[in-house]
Amino acid sequence: MTASAKALDTVVGAFVAELARAGVRHVCACPGSRSTPLAIKLAQHPDIKLWMHLDERSAAYFGLGLAKAARQPVALLATSGTATANFLPAVVEAFLARVPLVVLTADRPHELRDVGAAQTINQVRLYGEHVKWFVDLPEPEIGLTSEHVRMVRTLAGRAVGTALAEPAGPVHLNWPFREPLIPEAQLTATPAVWGARAGGRPYVDVSIGRLAPSPDLVSTLTGQLAHSERGLIVCGPQDDPELPAAVARLAQRLGYPILADPLSGVRRGPHDRSLVVDAYDAFLRHVNTVDQLAPQVVLRFGAMPTSKPVMQYVQRYASARQIVVDPGGWREPTGLASDVLHVDPHLLCVALAERLTDPADADWARTWLEINTVTRQAIERQLDGQSELFEGKIFANTALPAVLPDGALLYAGNSMPVRDLDTFLPAAAGSLRCLSNRGANGIDGVVSSALGASAAGVGPVVLVIGDVSFYHDLNGLLAVRKYGLDLVVVLVNNDGGGIFSFLPQVDLPNDDFETLFGTPHGLDFRPFVEGYGGRFVRVADWLSFQSAVSDGRERGGLYVVEVPTERARNVVLHRQIWSAVAEALNSAVSAPAR
Repeated sequence: MTASAKALDTVVGAFVAELARAGVRHVCACPGSRSTPLAIKLAQHPDIKLWMHLDERSAAYFGLGLAKAARQPVALLATSGTATANFLPAVVEAFLARVPLVVLTADRPHELRDVGAAQTINQVRLYGEHVKWFVDLPEPEIGLTSEHVRMVRTLAGRAVGTALAEPAGPVHLNWPFREPLIPEAQLTATPAVWGARAGGRPYVDVSIGRLAPSPDLVSTLTGQLAHSERGLIVCGPQDDPELPAAVARLAQRLGYPILADPLSGVRRGPHDRSLVVDAYDAFLRHVNTVDQLAPQVVLRFGAMPTSKPVMQYVQRYASARQIVVDPGGWREPTGLASDVLHVDPHLLCVALAERLTDPADADWARTWLEINTVTRQAIERQLDGQSELFEGKIFANTALPAVLPDGALLYAGNSMPVRDLDTFLPAAAGSLRCLSNRGANGIDGVVSSALGASAAGVGPVVLVIGDVSFYHDLNGLLAVRKYGLDLVVVLVNNDGGGIFSFLPQVDLPNDDFETLFGTPHGLDFRPFVEGYGGRFVRVADWLSFQSAVSDGRERGGLYVVEVPTERARNVVLHRQIWSAVAEALNSAVSAPAR
């Protein structure tokens, strides 16, 4: 073997070994020549699972879903050129959703940059401000020094540590390689050990602590909240499994209701849910109800909730004290926050609950809960009276949740599915983990994200997705057959962009609306699904829907259950729900909460 091959073996092998020691267990990669050194060493490492994909965009979203579901850092690998650019959508989503990804891009050597060399683009800071950290590594050279090996080991540890540190997110390492691209250890499959720490320890062990609130902050905030009887806790999308029980205990101490987004983990689960409000998206549309729910303080955890009525409610009471709890970054789009607390939400909830000893007045919370009960009952009565397939009813207890086992993972597509999940999924004791790509709220890559979640092995996964989003990521379905994954897909097919029928654009002349926004495609998805080795069932009623979902879970593999709906009719059915809720609230007798 040549000296160059030896250099690749030593340097790249040391880097890959450190990725594994730092905690990377999964790498999503695509084929390519320039990335050969990294691909070979990653494939050879006994502690790393390499997931090969043919499409870079699908690979990146697969890694995103895997990292979200497993709550672990995942690495991506692409060869040079436009392959690297196809990672961008998933990198953006990971940055905004705080998902730890280690993005590895191979590159041409420095002398081939900006001279018209084939398959060469400017990859330096390719992802701009959508990564937490970027480094352009030097090429592995003949005549290695120990300093070079120490550098790549340190960079690997730093990359994983930076991706995991609050706020979590993607990092980008760009690595140019010269030919030959085959490391010496191709035949021996022995990871490089030069410069490694003894006992399998990382070369640099990055410790990531939780940001505990100071005693002074806890003391001051306890006194202030104890004297604010009309308080509210809003839990938006977040995925700390410890937060639901802690925030529920704090709510009990304060007597505050909890507006629990389904992506918060607070709406469903074995923790105390006695103060969880789950129908806010419906009753906060009712002006008279909103008028009697003026808060003194709003305590917010996680990202902004999915519900637009919640945002409007917060803006309606802009004079209320609004406290945003976020361990890092800035997720406060309203511009109304009076306090931003960069502390760990779980630790803050625990500390406050321990200091609050006197029982809180229950009148304020009782008003919210009574309104919630009236609303939920009105929704259920309306749904029970509908035999036709309605997109919102998919998430009602009598439909999809009824056939999902405890511990299932529900991945919701953007546009209408995640909004209907928010509106129609009731609180319950069963453990149902809900995920969605709500960083950038895009419809691309959702199939691959759900398959990545399936690859994490954390429970049976069901994806609810719209037809346009499904079409966007058909390439991702190849992973099902390649890796023997299981995924039940509930495909809501209204032949176009259903969400636009709820927006002002719907008032355009019909031809303009359909061309620009409705975008009907007329696709039959059966041949696509069957081409990837999956099963496809188009249902006509709710009994066949539940039967198909149950059958899909039992059979395994790819199983697509298509729910055909009509866009204009879907709007009518949603509005009938809002009308039924308004009528019920108008009829309810409740004392003002002012």
